[in-house]
Amino acid sequence: MAFGGITAWEVSDRSAAASDVVSRSQPLSADAASIYRSLADADTAAASGFLAGGQEPVDVRKRYDTDISTASRLLVKAAANTSGSAESAQQIATLNEQLPLYNGLVEQARANNRQGFPVGGAYLRFANQKMSTSLLPAAQKLYEAETGRLYDDYDQADTWPYAAIALGLVALGGLVAVQRRNYLRTNRVFNHGLLAATAASTVVLLWLVVGHAVASSDLSTSRTHGQESLKVLNDARISSLQARANENLTLVARGAVLTQDGKDLYEAEFTKEMASLTDKLGAAKDLADDSAGQEPVVKAVGDMNEWKKRHTAARKTDDSGDYDGALTQVLGAKGSTGECFDQVDKELDSAIAHEQAQFTTAASDGHGALTGLPLGAALLAVLAAAGAGVGISRRLAEYR
Repeated sequence: MAFGGITAWEVSDRSAAASDVVSRSQPLSADAASIYRSLADADTAAASGFLAGGQEPVDVRKRYDTDISTASRLLVKAAANTSGSAESAQQIATLNEQLPLYNGLVEQARANNRQGFPVGGAYLRFANQKMSTSLLPAAQKLYEAETGRLYDDYDQADTWPYAAIALGLVALGGLVAVQRRNYLRTNRVFNHGLLAATAASTVVLLWLVVGHAVASSDLSTSRTHGQESLKVLNDARISSLQARANENLTLVARGAVLTQDGKDLYEAEFTKEMASLTDKLGAAKDLADDSAGQEPVVKAVGDMNEWKKRHTAARKTDDSGDYDGALTQVLGAKGSTGECFDQVDKELDSAIAHEQAQFTTAASDGHGALTGLPLGAALLAVLAAAGAGVGISRRLAEYR
């Protein structure tokens, strides 16, 4: 009975953790990554629309509005589902407070840009500064907090039920010892009750060990080839978005914002984010375990390299004094850096969708491997106890 009870309790605990991985913590981690991505993409779209002139392209404005709406919706969802996490609650409060302020600065930049006032660029740079120093750091901390909760659930679901296994071995050892003693003293080969108890206990122990081993293997697969790949791909996508935003702001600022050593701040940030994108794409390629996962990453690497070449050409054009020519090389429909960025973003989105599907399949299989085990262990333990009771009572009845 102790064996069955401990088994039901430990497996229920691990099954709940596996269920949280599938239905709560990983979706929350994915939503936090989407909040970060939406905010970074909104900043990119705002800079692109500003560069296009007073009449902002409809598709760029729609993209910005969609990003802001997505971030707002996911913040509401996160606030409703992150109960018990003080860190997440604090970052959500910061994001809810700063997002309207950022949006207001972007609208002021647009209004001044439509009227041809140079102060519009200052408003946009201030909006970007708020995004970089307040919104994105808060979104990053939210993502890290939710991802930390996900890994805690992984660790809890993956912990072996040592107490149940130990009790199972003790129960089986006791049953075998009793039956051996019975055979040696009475020459009776089988005691049907004790044999049934032994069979039921053996089934529970094997079910426990095999079920947990399968669940652990599937959860490990979902973590290695699903979640870890998703984390790297999300980081790569964020780096590409921030690189694009800084590339646009280089043209918006026109050298007005410098680093401490006198270099263009946004160009320096672009170089840093592209280096990060290169590293993340390399890691994503190594983590991809099939051609469907590797192919979009390989294509993204090729488009990223072309993006770097076109960016270098655009900077040379701008440095030579041809601002309009550089603008075309950055925002043009064909042959521009924007075309490469869109391709990189599209391919990363495809890779993320593939890895998310792999995660869901493997994690669901891991959770499914534990389905029915708590109830089955309890029922079989009752059966084993009843069998032992019947077997012993039959022996006692012989002495009446």
